[in-house]
Amino acid sequence: MKNLLIYNVVLLLSISILFFSCENKNKRVLVNKTALEILGNPNYLAISYGGYREKTRDIQPTIFELKEDMKILSAMGVKILRTYNLQLDQASNILKSIRELKLEDSSFEMYVKLGAWIDCENAWTSNPNHNKEDESANSIEIQKAIILANKYPDIVKIIAVGNEAMVQWATSYYVQPSVILKWVNHLQDLKNKDMLPKDLWITSSDNFESWGGGNSIYHSDDLTALINAVDYVSMHTYAFHDTHYNPKFWEPRESIINEFSEMELIKKSMKNVFSYTVSQYNSVKNHIVSLGINKPVHIGELGWATVSNGLYGKNGSHAADEFKQALYFEKMREWTNKEKISCFYFEAFNEPWKDSTGNLNGSENHFGLFTVDGKAKYTLWESVDNGIFNGLTRNGNLIDKTYNGVFNDLLQDVLIPESTKLKN
Repeated sequence: MKNLLIYNVVLLLSISILFFSCENKNKRVLVNKTALEILGNPNYLAISYGGYREKTRDIQPTIFELKEDMKILSAMGVKILRTYNLQLDQASNILKSIRELKLEDSSFEMYVKLGAWIDCENAWTSNPNHNKEDESANSIEIQKAIILANKYPDIVKIIAVGNEAMVQWATSYYVQPSVILKWVNHLQDLKNKDMLPKDLWITSSDNFESWGGGNSIYHSDDLTALINAVDYVSMHTYAFHDTHYNPKFWEPRESIINEFSEMELIKKSMKNVFSYTVSQYNSVKNHIVSLGINKPVHIGELGWATVSNGLYGKNGSHAADEFKQALYFEKMREWTNKEKISCFYFEAFNEPWKDSTGNLNGSENHFGLFTVDGKAKYTLWESVDNGIFNGLTRNGNLIDKTYNGVFNDLLQDVLIPESTKLKN
C-alpha cells in the first residue's frame, strides 16, 4: 500500500510536470513567431532603432537604457526592430536586453532585423574602390550576424546584408550587387546546411533605385539574381529628402496659392508626399514583376525629420516640423497596415551623433518620434493622453509632450511649402 501510494504521488507529479511543461512550451511557441508570420502583419509594427543618446557612438547605451526603450516601443505596439551594423556592442546588447525582458515577462515580444554593414575596398577614404569589397571587414560583420542569429533564434528573425550599400550616391562605401549577392547566397547556404535557423529570412536593405525601381543603370543580371536569392526585398524611400532634390512633387502650384488656407496647402503637399512614396514602392514591385519574379516587398526605411537648419527648414524646402511628421507617419502606417507591408519607420528616437558635421540642428539628428530626453513628438501626443506610457521613463524622465503639449506653440514652427516661382 505504501509503495502504491508513493507510485501514485510520483505519477501525479509526473503528469503535473508534463502538463506544465507542455503549457510552457505552448507559451513559448505563442511568443516565438517566424519572419513569415510577423512581416506584413499589422499586429507586429516595425521601427528602425539606434538608441544612441550622445553626440558620439563611442558612448554606448547601457542595458538598462536599452530596456527602457524596449518597454516604450512595446507600449506603442512595436514588435520588430531594425539594427544597422555589428562593429559596436549595440546590436548584441539589444538582443541581450530583449532576452532579459522575455525572462522577466514570458508574454514580452520583440523581434530583430539584424543589419550587417557592408563596405567597398578603401571605404571612407579619398579613394574608395567600388568594384571590390572590403572582404575582411565584411566577413567579420557576416560572421557576427551568424553568431547572434544562432545565439538568439527566438529574437533574430531577419538578417539584412548591407544598408544602402548598392546605391551609387553612397559614394564613401557602395558596392556592386554581386557583393551583396555573394553574402546573401552564403547565408542561404548555411540555412540549407542547418547552420542557421531554417525560418531565418535573408534580405538587403537598400534604396528603391538599387532594387530596380528607378534609373536603368541599376538593372543588371546580378541584381536579378539577388532579387531571386533574398527571401524578401527591403526597399527605402525618402520623400522628405526629395523635397530638396526632386521638389516638383512637393511645391504647390502658383495657381492654387491664393485659393487655399495655409493649413490646406500643407495638407495638399503632404498628400503629394504620400502619392510620391507609393509610386516609388510600386516602381520596385513593378520591376520585380517584369522579371517574372514573385517576391514580397517591405519598406526598410522611410521617415520625416522635425528640425532642419539646412536644406529642409526655413532656408530650404520648408519640410521639417512635427506637424508634417505626424501627417506622414499616420498616413504611412494606415497605408502599410492596410496593404500588409512591414514598414521599419525611421526612427524611434532622435540620435544626436548622426549629422556628420556635428550640426546639432541638422535634420539627420531629428528623425525620431521621441526627442533624446524622452519627449513624445506631436505624432504621439494622443498616445501620451491615452496613458500608454504611464510609468515609463527615458534617461530618468517620464514621457511627456514636446511644446508642453501646446498645439499653437507647435504651429509657430510649421512652415508652408512654397512654389519655386514664389521663392525667386
